[in-house]
Amino acid sequence: MLDELETVRKTALEEVAAAGDAAVLDKVEVRYLGRSGEITQMLKSIGKLPAEERPAFGKRANEVKSEVAEAVEARGRELMRASLESDLDSFYDTTLPGTNRRPLGNIHPLMQVRETIEDLFTSMGFIIAEGPEIETDYYNFEALNIPDDHPAKDIMDTFWLTDGNLLRTHTSPVQVRAMEKYGVPIRCIAPGRVFRYEALDASHEHTFDQCEGLMVEEGISVAHLIYFMKELLRGVFERDVKIRLRPGYFPFVEPGFELDMHCMLCEGKGCPVCKQSGWVEMLPCGLVHPNVLKYCKVDPSVYSGFAFGLGLTRLVMQKYGIEDIRLMCAGDLRFLQQF
Repeated sequence: MLDELETVRKTALEEVAAAGDAAVLDKVEVRYLGRSGEITQMLKSIGKLPAEERPAFGKRANEVKSEVAEAVEARGRELMRASLESDLDSFYDTTLPGTNRRPLGNIHPLMQVRETIEDLFTSMGFIIAEGPEIETDYYNFEALNIPDDHPAKDIMDTFWLTDGNLLRTHTSPVQVRAMEKYGVPIRCIAPGRVFRYEALDASHEHTFDQCEGLMVEEGISVAHLIYFMKELLRGVFERDVKIRLRPGYFPFVEPGFELDMHCMLCEGKGCPVCKQSGWVEMLPCGLVHPNVLKYCKVDPSVYSGFAFGLGLTRLVMQKYGIEDIRLMCAGDLRFLQQF
């Protein structure tokens, strides 16, 4: 019986070594070590042997079973390693760029300029504040010194909602919300989308972007305003820009100014964007009206500040030479792919 066991052992090890793939190796394993396998059946037949032969045969049979099982496991590892090496010969790195890639998207010119402005002002100690696009009458008008009976409210062409709220007509409400939230002293800008009930043309849109700016500290004057406005335009256009201040009326600042910049599309010669004047109205600005500070529970006898409302969309048009504001929201890929 031991001779028969040794013959089975030798044959099993030869077949394991000769197995050329995992499927063949599995069949060999089942043939010798499965429930009906030859070695398994020999172990089951121990009870038929004479009592004196059983210990020696049982010991040797278990040794053969372990030896064949280890051989199967070792051969399995060899076959797996060989398969991996074969795969590596034809390996394709899926992280490599394709040969027929779709073109990458472009950052909208408006976002490019907005990010430039945000980087510029944060480097000067300003925070970036946000506010809702659907506003209340209080924040959009009243808290900015524009009460219900004020004539300036008639100037605002506003999208009113059925619940009495409105689409904000400027980013100025954010300055009130920022002072309520953070208190003073404060330096902040608030870029965002605004809405006006406008007749559309090359220089007017019903949806456009502004950037509100606010600085409230002790001793702020018009000189501070002019300095920061020049820094703003220098940072965006990467060169000095000719500007002018004109007296302007805005209920939330006193004194108020209109800041114009020399038209960079026509170099002051006159074009549809500057309405043939050579100048482009960029932003209303001025010193924060004492009433606005009072609405925010700030003492105007101690603190003063300046505020401005930059027309981001018009600034982008000047920077990139865009002659029609309607292109900014048109979603025309032919336009956007130029940036």
